[in-house]
Amino acid sequence: MGYSVGQVSGLAGVTVRTLHHYDEIGLLSPSGRTGAGHRRYADADLDRLRTILFYRELGFPLDEVAAMLDDPDAEPQEHLRRQHDLLTARIARLTEMAAAVETALEAGKMGISLTPEEKFEVFGAFDPDAHAAEAEERWGDMDGYKEIQRKVGAYTKEDWLRINREQEDWGRRFTALMDSGATADSAAAMDLAEEHRRHISRHYYECAYEVHRGLGEMYVTDPRFTATYESIKPGMAAYLRDAIAANADRNG
Repeated sequence: MGYSVGQVSGLAGVTVRTLHHYDEIGLLSPSGRTGAGHRRYADADLDRLRTILFYRELGFPLDEVAAMLDDPDAEPQEHLRRQHDLLTARIARLTEMAAAVETALEAGKMGISLTPEEKFEVFGAFDPDAHAAEAEERWGDMDGYKEIQRKVGAYTKEDWLRINREQEDWGRRFTALMDSGATADSAAAMDLAEEHRRHISRHYYECAYEVHRGLGEMYVTDPRFTATYESIKPGMAAYLRDAIAANADRNG
């Protein structure tokens, strides 16, 4: 009898609406139907869905995924080889970015020459000194960390308050954009993602597009960063990640 659309949704972690959409565009049509017309998916359909989700995870648009899957000259082993090559390239790129990305991980506010009263005024309950030892141990020899230290070590209370105001203003405008219903790959969303990248480059360290893309991934995989953006607007971490990726593609 195969699998119902609800069962496939649960197994694959995708919504029923997504499966319906894939069927409507011919990307993944179920092999059978019940007498009442309900979709029934076979094991081969699940294999195809796994491949679709793999390519989507790597950022391929649906039309390119369909073209690859429906290539008459592509054998199943060819898809596996392509997936292996893509994964190997992704691992290599992420490994190269890791050093640069980690310099941003709670290290951006270290080495601050402020009084305890000024730190409380600027950062509230967050104590930047509490993470200084970890940052020094993990990244002390890295050029990116040293660049951050050089910059932020010279910031005054007024500098930090100005930077915080910039971040808050950006957060309000990004929230308004999400509320407007604009997609993460819209021009407006990409423009705000670009503003986000330039803010990092201006105040902390040079943030190249691929490094920014890596940061976007970290915003949804590191609970500390996820919580920061979700506290501004639920769903913001993933939306920002997608906007960052679209902006990087636009400028690639």
